[in-house]
Amino acid sequence: MGRIFSDENRFSQWLAVELAASEALAETGEVPADAARALREHASFKVERIHEIEREVKHDVIAFTTAVAETMAAAQHADASRWLHYGLTSNDVVDTAQALVLKQASSEIRKGIVALIACLKRRAFEFKDTVQIGRTHGIHAEPITFGLKIALWYDEMQRGLVRFDAAAEDLRVGKISGAVGAFGHIGPAAEEKICERVGLRPAPIASQVIARDRHAAWVSALALLAATLEKIALEIRHLQRTEVREAEEPFTAGQKGSSAMPHKRNPVTAEQICGLARIIRGNVNAAIEDIALWHERDISHSSVERVILADSAILADYLLAKTIWLVDGMRVYPERMRQNLESTKGLVFSGQLLLDLSAAGMLREQAYRLVQGNAMEAWENGGDFRATMESNKEVLSYLSIEKIKEAFSVARHLSHVDAIFRRVFPEKD
Repeated sequence: MGRIFSDENRFSQWLAVELAASEALAETGEVPADAARALREHASFKVERIHEIEREVKHDVIAFTTAVAETMAAAQHADASRWLHYGLTSNDVVDTAQALVLKQASSEIRKGIVALIACLKRRAFEFKDTVQIGRTHGIHAEPITFGLKIALWYDEMQRGLVRFDAAAEDLRVGKISGAVGAFGHIGPAAEEKICERVGLRPAPIASQVIARDRHAAWVSALALLAATLEKIALEIRHLQRTEVREAEEPFTAGQKGSSAMPHKRNPVTAEQICGLARIIRGNVNAAIEDIALWHERDISHSSVERVILADSAILADYLLAKTIWLVDGMRVYPERMRQNLESTKGLVFSGQLLLDLSAAGMLREQAYRLVQGNAMEAWENGGDFRATMESNKEVLSYLSIEKIKEAFSVARHLSHVDAIFRRVFPEKD
């Protein structure tokens, strides 16, 4: 990803647009065909020379075209360089080439998204029936399975992929419409030919630049992906806490968690994911601010984009790789999950007992007072809630021992796991 956003690649894409323009214009007779051929065969650049010229002229595109013209002169084709950049304005090249760079970056990011989705799917099925306590507000709620938790991450990443694909496709446009977008020197037909040559669509309309809502949507899609990655990492951080110990990130041979405490196994990668996701989210505001420009264009967005587009793409690619490593190597402890679920001695089944008492004829308000009163006493005194309910005369007047046992059944709570998985993974045999 770093190579994609390098100066070498950026200028390579500029040259690709320039060459596509000269060849397309040669087809229409606006540029001599032999000049277009000579440019294709001999035009090149050296990054160091472009920077050297830019230090003097203070204009990157002029420095680029000057450096390319020098290579044409060195190849004994100086006359052909007259047709380099013919009829174009700087941002015809810069914006169109940037679309090519972002297309490359999107391809790499998409690979990471797809790989993470596959990893999540595999681990979701691995733990489809691994019983775990669900938590709301950080407090034990009702039973789930660890596979359901991962399936939720999978489902969210699928939506993230759809959003990212749409944003990436929306960015796959170029513009060769001139200094104010009115095709003052090159017509729309030529623009279509040029864009087609480099694998882009022409933007239906542009000013001097492609409208920046497209770029803001792309950064926003990356930020939403990063937020999901943080969601995954944050959950693993919680599950790794000593008091929980239901799952943890990989701890490699030779790794050390603390300079002072040899026993530490800290969730450092998960914490890193959570931290770096904030940077991409922070870039969204800057991307949105870039949408509003003076009239047909100013350069207030340009310096911002040199930072946020590369940084967001590189970070997204990095965070996807880190999250794949985290999920793929995640250590899971089913027995600890079962122990934690059972640690409250049946309290987490209070909701089902409430429903069963109501269904058996007890008024809901009465049933709630009965169940809550006994649940609070068991919680505060460490009592066995299930045993208390099985010996409670008021409960027994409505429910048999067998029915009470059913209220405390994990299998009953999880009877629809398969149905949920069929919804999330409809293609799975």
